[in-house]
Amino acid sequence: MSVPIDRLSLRNRPRGFPLMRQYWGKLLFAHWPVPPELLRRLLPPQLQLDTFEGRAYVGVVPFTMWGIRASFLPPIPGTSAFHELNVRTYVHYNGVPGVYFLSLDAAHRLAVWGARAFYYLPYFNADMDLQQDGDAIHYRSARTDAPPADLEARWTIGEPLPEAQPGTLEFFLTERYCLYVANEGELYRSRIFHTPWPLRAATLQEWNSTMLESHGLPTPEDAPLVHYAEEICADIWPLRRVRVRANLKLAPATQIG
Repeated sequence: MSVPIDRLSLRNRPRGFPLMRQYWGKLLFAHWPVPPELLRRLLPPQLQLDTFEGRAYVGVVPFTMWGIRASFLPPIPGTSAFHELNVRTYVHYNGVPGVYFLSLDAAHRLAVWGARAFYYLPYFNADMDLQQDGDAIHYRSARTDAPPADLEARWTIGEPLPEAQPGTLEFFLTERYCLYVANEGELYRSRIFHTPWPLRAATLQEWNSTMLESHGLPTPEDAPLVHYAEEICADIWPLRRVRVRANLKLAPATQIG
């Protein structure tokens, strides 16, 4: 039996104080549909794969971060800005939808160490660069840890798009307000709060990547669905353990639409 998914209440700001604040920008969402069975094997057993009209999706998201600081503290010089790249899919636990990161690459060794140690996230060190000329962005990432994975992409920023509405694919892919991680058989969840994504259209001129292939996923045959966002401010809450048994069997994907 499928579990109803509440996609709206998570948009409310959580109680208590966030652990940190970050700004994300120059961000490209690149998404492809992927057969659900290929993604299920990459998930912790406690999580259910979230699908839209029967389709599961994987995203490759290059961006840059700045203004990174603990709540109520100023940014620390030299540690508050760097580029990042994540590979993600969409899941839920008991109807609470979120993001599950297959990998995250960052151009900051201290941030990689901290995210691995305290958030159990699969971060990797990478050599990264972002160059912008008007509406054209050139983004490059080459992982310096094993296993190897890289990305080189060029895109042009397009016109502003209407705010994504519940029930649409754009909302499903972008309006996610928590992340899930697993560590030593335990499942954890962290809440995230931000205003709705200010999405813009984007046009790809170049996309060369081995990010999906590094997870054993096939090379996409089609161009990705892309959206761009110039800037957003996000507050992030501490991890909280979800009390479940780790030996649960995988449940079927829950779909919407």
